Amino acid sequence: MLEFSIINLDKPSGPTSFEVDEKIKAFLGLNKTSHFGTLDPMVTGVLPIALGRACRLMKYFIGKNKNYIGIMHIHKETSKEVLEKEIQNFILKITQLPPVKSRVKRQERERTIHTFKILEIQGKDILFETEVEAGTYIRKLIHDLGEKIGGAHMIELRRTKASIFDDENLVTLYQLKKAIEEYKKGNEKILREILIPGEIISEILPVIQIKKKYIDKLQHGSPLMKEHLEKSSEKLTDEEIAVFCKEEFIGVFKITNEKDIIARPEYVFQPIK
Repeated sequence: MLEFSIINLDKPSGPTSFEVDEKIKAFLGLNKTSHFGTLDPMVTGVLPIALGRACRLMKYFIGKNKNYIGIMHIHKETSKEVLEKEIQNFILKITQLPPVKSRVKRQERERTIHTFKILEIQGKDILFETEVEAGTYIRKLIHDLGEKIGGAHMIELRRTKASIFDDENLVTLYQLKKAIEEYKKGNEKILREILIPGEIISEILPVIQIKKKYIDKLQHGSPLMKEHLEKSSEKLTDEEIAVFCKEEFIGVFKITNEKDIIARPEYVFQPIK
């Protein structure tokens, strides 16, 4: 499990997402860890961390919507009615220019704001909640809103959901460290409860079942053929699929539909023996 799992981490305020990766890598003595969706140092909340070979699954998770709750400070008194009216202009498609300090190319790009709600107002501090397309900069969203109402900036932000991972079952760095200490003493129960098996990819991609006799062939790079399917009548319309034999994960395949070849492997998982 340590080589093919995900940890739903509650990122603390302060360290970068990369620094959190490094801490977990050191805690567990792994060669590789990788986070799904970077959070700014001062932002807290949901930061899924892939362990070992589960890092190869990252691309299938990171393009999903993100949910946040935060506090923005407006620079002049504004009524709730005016705020909500201006916020409506930021629902659905918006154009954003990434911040100067961002690691991506600084050019305008379109993003979708699915929801943007005011939860509470205390003076000039506004508690808000938003669901956005992956790659949306919340700090920039608040800044752009501020330009319409006399100024605003974000003072606190917490991510509550990233892809299928939410804040219901988060684990802190402290809890993880304690679980690892117990594991090293021979008690693996707590750590097992924290680790999310990489097979959770089945909640992201459509699952196709194959016949047991073809497992070895597919694990050694064979394309997926019609004869390999448990149910040959299955209609494969998605671009990528997760291939399983019952509960055993075989890999992720890309649909090609070349005569008898249904799909070709993108990532094949070979269990450690």
